[in-house]
Amino acid sequence: MTDRERLRTTFGEDAARYHRARPTYPAELFAQLSGPRVLEIGPGTGQATLPLTRIGEVTAVELSPSLAAIAREHAPEARVIVANFDEWPLPSEPFDLVVSATAFHWLDPSTRMAKCAAALKPGGRLAVISTHHVAGGTEQFFVDVQKCYERWDPATPPNLRLSPADDIPREFDESHLYERPEFVRYEWEQGYDTEAYADLLLTYSNHIALPARDELIADITSLIDTRYDGRVTKRYMTQLAVARVRTAGPAAS
Repeated sequence: MTDRERLRTTFGEDAARYHRARPTYPAELFAQLSGPRVLEIGPGTGQATLPLTRIGEVTAVELSPSLAAIAREHAPEARVIVANFDEWPLPSEPFDLVVSATAFHWLDPSTRMAKCAAALKPGGRLAVISTHHVAGGTEQFFVDVQKCYERWDPATPPNLRLSPADDIPREFDESHLYERPEFVRYEWEQGYDTEAYADLLLTYSNHIALPARDELIADITSLIDTRYDGRVTKRYMTQLAVARVRTAGPAAS
């Protein structure tokens, strides 16, 4: 099992925490999308699924049964299927829009573009939403917290610093199956008290899988409580990349 395959199974370990702690997406992002038949890949607990149901009829394919159960409650109008999208047999009727919100990077990179193309009607669109932690918010905290990571995670590069949003590459897999992608970006901030920030960290796969996870979280929460009065602000950049499919590609095996 590759690291990608192993880490993508961690999110369902505490589905309630995932739903409680994970941020949603800017509402204006969904105004950029349309299509009567929508396929969502990796909906998690339905943070993007619910607004997508206001766009069209949504079929959502989720790997984790526990995440899917909450997604069904959160977005009852969607059809949520428990399956590995890489292996899921595509329905005979194609979709107008395929969306993956903060999940596309977990798909098999050798087949994901072709399989999404095969799922789309000619001229349909693939929308990939990604979320990035960028410079801003409580800036000194995100400098100080690196010492916690350096203590408990040996893979942490020394003196790691956040990048400004403008320095984040506009990435979209190259594929002859799609026209040139268009990018829209949204920057926003969210405040967290100590408990909420610890909750958030424990929804990240690299934190969940870390052997010294408990020690790291205790170190970070102590830093927030003792030096930042129990509250920090995180700055996000959410990117929407949309590309129109040129033709339906062959189904990926």
